[in-house]
Amino acid sequence: MASEKRSSPGSSEDGNGVEHIEKKEGLGGYAVDPEQMGRSNLNAMFDNPLAGIPKDQLFNDVKNFCDKHGLTEHYDTFCKGALVAQSPHAAQQLDILSSEEKRHLEREHTHKWSQTWDLYWLVIMCSLCAAVQGMDETVNNGAQFFYLKRFNITEDRFDQNMIDNLTGLVVGAPYLACAILGCWLTEPLNRAFGRRGTIFISCFIAAVTSIWEGVANSWVNLFLARFFLGLGIGSKSTTTPVYSAECTPAPIRGALVMMWQMWTAFGIMLGNIMGVAFLHVGHDLNWRLMLGSTVVLPIIVCAQVYYCPESPRWLIKKNRVSKAYEAFLRLRPNEVQAARDLYYAYVNVEIERKISHGRNLIVEFFTVGRNRRAAVASWIVMFMQVRLLKELT
Repeated sequence: MASEKRSSPGSSEDGNGVEHIEKKEGLGGYAVDPEQMGRSNLNAMFDNPLAGIPKDQLFNDVKNFCDKHGLTEHYDTFCKGALVAQSPHAAQQLDILSSEEKRHLEREHTHKWSQTWDLYWLVIMCSLCAAVQGMDETVNNGAQFFYLKRFNITEDRFDQNMIDNLTGLVVGAPYLACAILGCWLTEPLNRAFGRRGTIFISCFIAAVTSIWEGVANSWVNLFLARFFLGLGIGSKSTTTPVYSAECTPAPIRGALVMMWQMWTAFGIMLGNIMGVAFLHVGHDLNWRLMLGSTVVLPIIVCAQVYYCPESPRWLIKKNRVSKAYEAFLRLRPNEVQAARDLYYAYVNVEIERKISHGRNLIVEFFTVGRNRRAAVASWIVMFMQVRLLKELT
């Protein structure tokens, strides 16, 4: 007996047995019901939530969007942006676009690194943020040989087992703080202060604790300084790549997000250089200068981040859509590109809100198989990285 094939609600099936999502009136043409919509439908929807929407309906959605968020004067621009977002590969065939607008859209792919100064400023800031991370991780390598003697963590005072324990406690204090508090503070900090605010706070903590480390007068004091340093490391390392991804255009997004690793390695190199540079400075001053040298980069980042635009996606989530458009105008060479990316991000955020409504994401972290497997894989990779750092240091 042939089994009956059932289509999920909110979808239809053509004569070839291909399932399509049903387009309805509403944002992005989707009346989203996460309880009824199958996973394959959700994947197709996020692939491009604007695909297949009739032009009249798309323009009507854009009009409602502009009226709701005080962007009526930019209605024509957002119509163009929505059409480009709907059919990005057919942008050059759209009669509604001017030759100048088509040229900018083409340059996204032929001259991918031709971007606005504000975007390059943001990239430099994120790169220095990663360098701060690298220095904080390794500048302690050269200093510990001297401060262990300075604080009399030697065999004259403790047995070897206690020396190993105290050394590990002081050296590993930032990572202890990351695990206990730092990483968990990321979400509330981002929710309250945004991406820029979180980066500023984390780098401010890094600057203050660098000075604190340099003037520590006991191993307990040094431990506390390094512990508080970890509070900044956790939120900085998780926020900066997200901020970069939310601000950069799609053709170069992957490269700019992965730069975090490269510039962290650059910071690791700087930390080791500081160890060599201050090695032969006067007694009880060399290790203080090594640890205190990390104050420079976070101060620069704190100054830089003030002039960067806030993440447009974060602003959309806070219903500050007009501010998000202003941010995109600073980050994109042309108004149509800014309108395209804003409207596309807005539609995705609204769909995410509908899908996540009434769901406990913390519970799903453990109960949904793909989330649980991804977490286990991430933990294994992070454990391997920590073990590698331990072997190197």
